[in-house]
Amino acid sequence: MSMLMAKYLIQIVTAGAQVVGRAFVRAVREEHQAYKHAANRHGGQSGSSQTKQEARKAAINDTFTGMSIQEARQILNVKEDVDYESLVKNYDHLFQVNDKSKGGSLYIQSKVVRAKERLDMEMKDKDKDINTETKRIETDNKSQDSPS
Repeated sequence: MSMLMAKYLIQIVTAGAQVVGRAFVRAVREEHQAYKHAANRHGGQSGSSQTKQEARKAAINDTFTGMSIQEARQILNVKEDVDYESLVKNYDHLFQVNDKSKGGSLYIQSKVVRAKERLDMEMKDKDKDINTETKRIETDNKSQDSPS
């Protein structure tokens, strides 16, 4: 009798492991498809002037902070061409309003912080790109001005 119970127990454990294994594989596949879809949506926008390198950089930043630029702008209620002072003003206001000691939400406050971090990253990347482009133009101008 105990040999028969052991056999059934092994069958039950094996069946359970198969179910969990299949669910895990399905979850990994769905996550991979979602990642590919997000990458295509982010980098493959028609009519976008975004290069592959810019799209890759933006996708890395999105992954790091857990939110897109559009979501960050929406949270902080700023436009695309916002100046840094307006960004900080909105951030400070939303951070203060959502302070837990004032009855605010820690969750929303953390979203405000992540949104500012994301937009700070974007501004830093743009500044870096502008500086690189400026240096390239200066180098091109110097090479054109110098006698050959």
